[in-house]
Amino acid sequence: MPSTQLELAMRWKGEIDADLAPFLVGYRPVPGVHDELVDATGRVRPHWAAMLGRLARFGRPEIDRRFAEADRRLAESGVVYRVYGDDTDRPWPLAHLPIVVDAPDWAVLAEGVLQRARLFEAILDDLMGEARLVGDGVLPAALVAGNPEFLRPLAGIRPKGGAHLHVYAADVSRAPDGRWWVLADRTQAPSGAGYAIENRIAVSRALPELFDALGVERQGPFFQAMRSGLAAASGREDPRVALLTPGPWNETHFEHAYLARVLGFQLVEGSDLAASPEGVAVRTVAGLGRVDVIVRRIDADWADPLELDPSSRLGVPGLVEAVRNGRVVMANSLGSGLVEAPALAGYLPGIAHRLTGETLILPNVATWWCGEAAARESVAANLDRLMLSPAFGRSLHGILDSTGILGTRLSGAERTRISTLLERRGVDFVGREPLRLSTAPVWEKGRLVPRPFAIRVFAARTPEGWTVMPGGLARISEREDVRSLSMQRGGRSADVWVLGPRSVSKPETRLVPEPEAVEIRRDAGILPARMADNLFWFGRYLERAEITLRLLRGLAGHGDDGVAETSRDIARRIGRLLVAWGAVAPEATGEEIAAEATRGTSPGSVATLIGAAHRTGAVVRDRLSPDCWRALVDLRDRLATRPGEDRRPRSVDGEIEAVLRALAAVVGLAHETMNRREGWRFFDLGRRIERGIGLARVARAFATVGAEPEMLDLLLDLADGRVTHRSRYITGPARRPVLDLVLLDEGHPRAVAFQVARIAEHLARLTGRSEGDLLEPAERLAHRLAASLETSDAGVFDAARIETIEMELMGISDRVTAHWFGRSLPLADDEAEE
Repeated sequence: MPSTQLELAMRWKGEIDADLAPFLVGYRPVPGVHDELVDATGRVRPHWAAMLGRLARFGRPEIDRRFAEADRRLAESGVVYRVYGDDTDRPWPLAHLPIVVDAPDWAVLAEGVLQRARLFEAILDDLMGEARLVGDGVLPAALVAGNPEFLRPLAGIRPKGGAHLHVYAADVSRAPDGRWWVLADRTQAPSGAGYAIENRIAVSRALPELFDALGVERQGPFFQAMRSGLAAASGREDPRVALLTPGPWNETHFEHAYLARVLGFQLVEGSDLAASPEGVAVRTVAGLGRVDVIVRRIDADWADPLELDPSSRLGVPGLVEAVRNGRVVMANSLGSGLVEAPALAGYLPGIAHRLTGETLILPNVATWWCGEAAARESVAANLDRLMLSPAFGRSLHGILDSTGILGTRLSGAERTRISTLLERRGVDFVGREPLRLSTAPVWEKGRLVPRPFAIRVFAARTPEGWTVMPGGLARISEREDVRSLSMQRGGRSADVWVLGPRSVSKPETRLVPEPEAVEIRRDAGILPARMADNLFWFGRYLERAEITLRLLRGLAGHGDDGVAETSRDIARRIGRLLVAWGAVAPEATGEEIAAEATRGTSPGSVATLIGAAHRTGAVVRDRLSPDCWRALVDLRDRLATRPGEDRRPRSVDGEIEAVLRALAAVVGLAHETMNRREGWRFFDLGRRIERGIGLARVARAFATVGAEPEMLDLLLDLADGRVTHRSRYITGPARRPVLDLVLLDEGHPRAVAFQVARIAEHLARLTGRSEGDLLEPAERLAHRLAASLETSDAGVFDAARIETIEMELMGISDRVTAHWFGRSLPLADDEAEE
C-alpha cells in the first residue's frame, strides 16, 4: 500500500495521533512479510499505536535528543563489541526504538521457549546417558556420534545438581502469517543477556515516560531467579560463582565482564582456575578460593586440554575430572552444545511426541539432514529454493561458513562441487527453507522505516522451574538475509518491551538499582592472581617505555659529527644501553637508533612496550577509567607503523616529547583514577621496581668514577633532578652529590631510595603481616635494601655496588611473582578452615 494511502487510512480510522502521521510517510511494509507495526489491512497494531502516539508528542528534535542521550550513555558506560580478527573496540550499535510485544502474544512465545528448554534438557539427559533415542531408531547414530559437540569423556556423567541446562536461548522471528518460528537454539553458552540489560537501561532512561505508562515488564526478577537457580544447583548456602571467559580479546568480552559485575559473579579465565579431583578453585592474591559454579562462555571442547582439545589454552586442565566427581556445577554442562545442531531440527517434532507427548508450540524452520538418502536427494534436487548450511553449526573450512549460503547464489562450478560433496559427505550438510524475516519499525533520519529483525529470548532454570526473561535482545538487519543480523556483519540491536497489564501495579524490581538506592560498598572484590600479575606488568611496561624515551631524548645532540669526544662517548653509552634493553639492534646507527627505538619492532622498543601495556591493560580494563583506556589506545595507535610507512618521524625531538607527554597522561590517569586497593598497589609496585632498576642502570652507565660533568648532567635529567640539584648546590654537577640525589634521597620522587621505600610500604600492606610475624621473602629483601641505602654514603657506590641494587630489585620482582602470581598457592584462610 502506498505510504500516502496508508497514512490516510490510519488517520481516517482514528487509530493514531495526528502528530504521528508525518513519521509514517514512506513507511512501506515489505510485501509477503509480517510487519510488527501494521497489519495486512494497513491498521496500526494497538500496542504500537499506544507507544508511538506518546513518542510522537515529543516532536522530532526532542526524540533525536533523547536517542542521542541513549548513545552517549552507552559510550560513557564503555559498551563495546569487536569484530572477529580485529581488536578494535566498536561502539555498541543501538536501534533506539524498542520492539513492542503485547502480553497475549508474548505469553505464547514464552510458553514455547519454556517447552523447548524442557525438551532439550530431556534430550541431553538421554543422549549423554542411556541414548534410548538412538537405540530405538528415533535419531540416527551418525547424527549424534558425528557431532563434534558429542564429547565422549562426558558420556554417562550425570551433572552435579542433575541438570544439563541452566540457561537456554532461542532466536525467533515471525513467519508471514505472524506465527513465531525458531531460527536457532542456543544451548552451548547463550550470549547477549548482558547487552540486553544495557539496552534496557539506555532506552528506558531515554524514554522513562513511555516505559512507565505502558507498564513494560521488568527484567530484574529474571536475573535474580537465574542467580537463585545457580545457587540451588550448587547445594551450598553461600555458593561462589565464576563466569569463565575466553579473555579480553573475545568479541563479546565486555558483556562477560558486565554480566559478572551485575550478577556478582567472579570473572575468570582458564588460567585463573585450578582443578583437581577434589574440586575447582580460583587463584587469588590471598590463595586458592573455592568455586562452586562455573558459568562458562567458552565452547565445551576448549574447557579441558587434558581430556578434550589438547591445543586449548582457554580451559582448565583437570576440569572434566572435577565434573566427573560432581565437584562443580557447569552452566551449561560440557556437551550441552550437542542439541544446537541444525541437523537435529527436523527430528524435534517426533522427539517431542516421544519424550513429552506434546506438539511443539514454536516450530523450527523446515530442515532436512543430508545424512539420510531421501533427504539428500530432495535437497540436491531443490537446491535453488533452499539454503545449504553445515549440519552441526560449525564452518566447514574451505567449503561453507557457519551461516550457510542460498542455493540461488551458487555459481555453476560451485553447484557442481556442492553436489559432489553432498553425495560423498551428506552427513555434514542440511538443507533449510529460507525464512523471510519479519520487519519492525526503526527510527532513521526522523521517520520510521521497516527493517528485518529477530529476537533472542532467554530462559533460566530456577528453584521453581524454568522462567523466561520478559523481553530479550533484538537484532536488526539492513537486509533480508538472516546472516546480516549479526553485529559482526553490520547489524544493530534493540530493546524488547513486553507490555504487561497496566491495571496492576507492579513492584519496582530492578537488577541495576536506581543510583540513590544502591547499597554502599567500598571493597573491590576478590583480586585474581592473573589480574594482579597483569596490573604489575602494566606498571612495569609503562615505566620501561618512559625511561627508554628519556634516554632517546638524552641522545639528541650527542654523537653528531663535529661534537666533542665526551658527547660522542655519551651517545655510545646510550646506544649500548638501548641495545642491552632490546630497544635497537646492535648494528643500528645515527637516526636509525631513534626511529627503531621509538617505532621499531624490537622487544624493547617504545612501540613494543606500549603494545604490551595495551595487552595487559586490556586484561584489567574494568579497573581503568575510560579516559585512561582511551589515552592508552591513542598512544598505541600513535606509535603504530602502517605498511609502507617510514618509521622515521619528521622531527625526532618533537616526536619523543609528544610521546612522553602522552605516556605521562596514561600513567597519571591510571594513578589518579584507580581505587587505592590491592590492584593499585600491584600496579604501583611494578612501576617502582621498574623505575628503580632503570635508575640503577643509568647511574651505573653515566656516574662512573671520573665521569665528566656532561654525563652527570644527563643523569640528573634522566632522574628529573636538575631543579633540586640547582637549589642545593652552587657548583656544577659532581659525582657524589649527584649519586646522593639519584640513589639515596628518599625525598626525591625519582630516587632509588624513594622507590624502595614505596615498595616496602606496598609489600607490608599486601602481605597483611601482623606484628611479630616473620617477613615474607620479598619484604625481607626490600627492608635489607632500604637499610643499605639509608646507611650508605654516595661515595661508596661504584659500578659493582650499583649493579647490586639492580640485582636486588630484580630479586624482589622474582619473589613477588613467586608469592602472588605463581602456579602453586596456599589456600586462603577461609578455605583452609573448611
